[in-house]
Formats: sequence, structure tokens, C-alpha cells
Amino acid sequence: MARIAFIVDDMFEDSELRVPYDRLRDAGHEVIVVGLEQGKRIEGKQKKEKLTVERAAKDVRAQELDALVIPGGYSPDHLRTSIDMVRLTRDMFVAGKPVAAVCHGPWMLVEADAIDGRTVTSWPSLKTDLINAGARWVDREVVEDGNLITSRNPGDLAAFSSAILRQLERAAEAHRAGGEPRGDTPTMH
Repeated sequence: MARIAFIVDDMFEDSELRVPYDRLRDAGHEVIVVGLEQGKRIEGKQKKEKLTVERAAKDVRAQELDALVIPGGYSPDHLRTSIDMVRLTRDMFVAGKPVAAVCHGPWMLVEADAIDGRTVTSWPSLKTDLINAGARWVDREVVEDGNLITSRNPGDLAAFSSAILRQLERAAEAHRAGGEPRGDTPTMH
């Protein structure tokens, strides 16, 4: 099965980590928590989730992973100042692997130069930032544009999680067929 990294720091939106994390694990995928410092204890914004960072971003390479998930909350604002987090996000995007960001998560996509010319969605307060970075912003529960998956808020997490699972299945099918996954047409739900 696939190996998926969730990149997080303190003050992530609890449900935006927990819901897709559980859906991916329940589907049999390996999920790892990647943060700024291995062993660091982090806590969600709502204080419902407490996690230990399993791997530091400086020690993780895109070649080890099949997908990347960026929960929202205040965490992406912290992470986008980390050269290692930005590198990992950019490398995953350039490799054509699924990169999924919900709510405030698309801030990382701006830092990683991953949204110019792409159709995305997010929490509404990011709209201007994303447009200024070259994206086409739409108000939909989930948008898939190539290997990018974006979503707006906790109310959209079922659709967001399903989109990640779809892209992982497409990538697995392409791998079995000896090709690359296709995802060049935006899909909006």
C-alpha cells in the first residue's frame, strides 16, 4: 500500500488531520507524521489531538513517499517558514505525486511554487493570496487539478479524503500498467 506523510506542527486543525488520517489508515495505507523535529509533541488547535512527530522534514525525501497531506489550522503558517518543509512539498509536487491541502494548507503550496496556473480552493481568507500566486480560486468542497487536491474546511473532509484515495488508486493502477498517472484536467466537487 501507499506511504503518506502528514506534515504538521502545533495548532493544526484537529479534524483536518484526524479524518483523512483515519480514512487512509483504514484503507490499509501507511501514514507517518512529519514535522519540524523528530520526537516533538504537537497539539491540535482544538486540543483534541496530541501527536508525536515521527520524522523530521529534513530527513524525509519525496522518493520515500507516495502522497503528502497538509492539514489546515495555524500549522501551515509555521511550516511554510521551514526550508525543509517547503522542499519536501515542492519535491512531491514536481514528482507528480498527490499533494493534498485543506483549509489553510494551501499556504504551503504558495511557498512551494506549486499553484501557478492551477485551479484550487481553500479557506476563503486565503483566496487573495492564492490568486496573487497565480492560481484560479473556486469555492468548491474539493478540487483536483493534476496531482494537487485542495479543499475548503472541516465540512468537506469526506470528499477531501475520497479524493486522496482516488488519486492513490490511480497512481497504483498506472504503476501496475507501467505508466504514469494522468490528472491534467481539474475535477471539482
